[in-house]
Amino acid sequence: MELEGETLRDIVVSVVSVGFFIVAMYIVGSQYDTGGITGAGALEIVGVIALFILVMTGVGFWLANQH
Repeated sequence: MELEGETLRDIVVSVVSVGFFIVAMYIVGSQYDTGGITGAGALEIVGVIALFILVMTGVGFWLANQH
């Protein structure tokens, strides 16, 4: 099965975006690995999740308008 160029681009952009989310979660988690996640760490995690939602929304709109 051969993928079209647009589909391949959609896959790559989505995988890269999710990869950045995973890296950001790892960075935040590694800052609080010794004493557990405190209130500040929980707030950072919520911020990363909110940023991920906004980024994926923007990526979705961008990809929808590229076709």
